[in-house]
Amino acid sequence: MEALPRETIVDVLENRLREDILSGRHPAGGYLPPERRLADGYGVTRTTLKHAFGRLVQAGLLETRHGVGTRVRDYTRLGGADLLPMLVRHDARWVHEIFEVRRSVGALIAERAATRGTRKHHAELRVLLDGVLDAENADDVQLADVEVHRALARATGNRVYVLLTNTLFNAYLPVRSALRGPFTDPRAAHRRLAPVVEAVTSGDARAAHAAADTYLRETERIMLKGLG
Repeated sequence: MEALPRETIVDVLENRLREDILSGRHPAGGYLPPERRLADGYGVTRTTLKHAFGRLVQAGLLETRHGVGTRVRDYTRLGGADLLPMLVRHDARWVHEIFEVRRSVGALIAERAATRGTRKHHAELRVLLDGVLDAENADDVQLADVEVHRALARATGNRVYVLLTNTLFNAYLPVRSALRGPFTDPRAAHRRLAPVVEAVTSGDARAAHAAADTYLRETERIMLKGLG
């Protein structure tokens, strides 16, 4: 069995500060109270507070200016897609917006892959599709399915599509266990995904777009049902 991680006081404070920022208790654009007052309010030392600040600065939620103070960044204006996993952990409703982007980007990737993919890409896609059918449990099916989509992105020849695909998958990792619905049956998962690979490897861009759109909408419906 895998050992459970142990939370430190810095972990707890980081989580609390992040929730207070994302919920608006510390509004975007405003400065946090002085460190001594904030540390007293949370019942921690200033050293612990500084460690938590460092993590949130790295995450893109805070910015610290020497001699001025620590300000809450406006993440909706200045943030990037790397914030999505954190935002999903805070509010699962972000998943609905992620899925909307997943549909449009995923269908476009399949279309581009159909026109740009090489024989090597086609061979890789067929092997990875077989991996969906051969997977033994829902987790393995889900991960095998992800690899097919990564391969579709690579087949476009555009590395930005690859990064977008990675970003979208990483975005819903915090709730992945609740999104296993489409992957509980390897045969059904393979049957849903196969038309996308077939259209891409046949070079039919219009059919690939349509097949991907159908696949993405159907799996989205099942996954959102799992989220309740």
